[in-house]
Amino acid sequence: MSSRLVGVGVGPGDPELVTVKGVNALREADVVVVPVMDTMERGRAEATVLHYVPGEKVVRVVFALNERSDRGRREAAWDAAGARVAELLREYDAVAFATIGDPNVYSTFTYLAQTIAELVPGTVVETVPGITAMQDLAARSGAVLTEGTEPLTLVPVTAGATVLKEALAGPGTVVAYKFGRQAHEVAVALRETGRIEDAVWGSALGLTEESIRPAADLDGAPLPYLSTLIAPARREGGRGGKL
Repeated sequence: MSSRLVGVGVGPGDPELVTVKGVNALREADVVVVPVMDTMERGRAEATVLHYVPGEKVVRVVFALNERSDRGRREAAWDAAGARVAELLREYDAVAFATIGDPNVYSTFTYLAQTIAELVPGTVVETVPGITAMQDLAARSGAVLTEGTEPLTLVPVTAGATVLKEALAGPGTVVAYKFGRQAHEVAVALRETGRIEDAVWGSALGLTEESIRPAADLDGAPLPYLSTLIAPARREGGRGGKL
C-alpha cells in the first residue's frame, strides 16, 4: 500500500475558516506536519491545527521560511525537511501537511511534494483547498474582488514592485501578497497608477493583532511580511456595468 501525503489548506489564521474537509483530513491523518522557521517559534499553521488535533499528533519540521537571500541554505533546508517527511511516510500510512492559505497558491507544500516524489516514489499526493488571504481580506473589508468580465491578477511583491506596477496599469482587480517589506514602493506604485483610493491592505487576518486599513494610509513604514493588498478594478456604469 502506498502512503499518502495530503496538503491541507488551513486558511489565513482564523481557525473558523478551515473547511470541514480540511478538519477531517487533519483528524484522519496519522500525523500532521507543520512548517516552522529555524527559530522554532509557533507559526500560524500550527496554531490553527492545534484547534482540531492534539499536540502529540503534530510534528514540527523546519523549512527555513525566513531565509530569503541564501538560496543554497534554503535548498539545504528543503532537502532536510523533505528527508524528515519521507521518514514519516515510511512509518505512517497518511501524513498531512498543514499550510496557511491554500496548498496550491504560493505554498511550501509545492516544494515538499516535488521532493517526496523523488525520495518516496509511489507516494499518493493529494491537496485539500483552503481559504486564501485575499478572500478573507475581501470579506473583512468589503472589497469586491471581481465583477462580470473583470480579470483578477495576483502578484507576489517578492518578485519586485515593478511587476506590481505593471499589473496595476492593466484592467481588473490586483491583489498583492507579501508586500510588507516593500510597503513604500507599493504605495508609490498605487499613487502613480491612480489606484490608491479604493485599495485596502490587511495583515494577521482573524488574529488578535489583525490590522485592516485603507491603502491611502500607507506612510512607507515597513509592515508585517505577510501583508495582503487589494486594489479593486475601476468600476463605472453602475450595477452590472462589467457584464
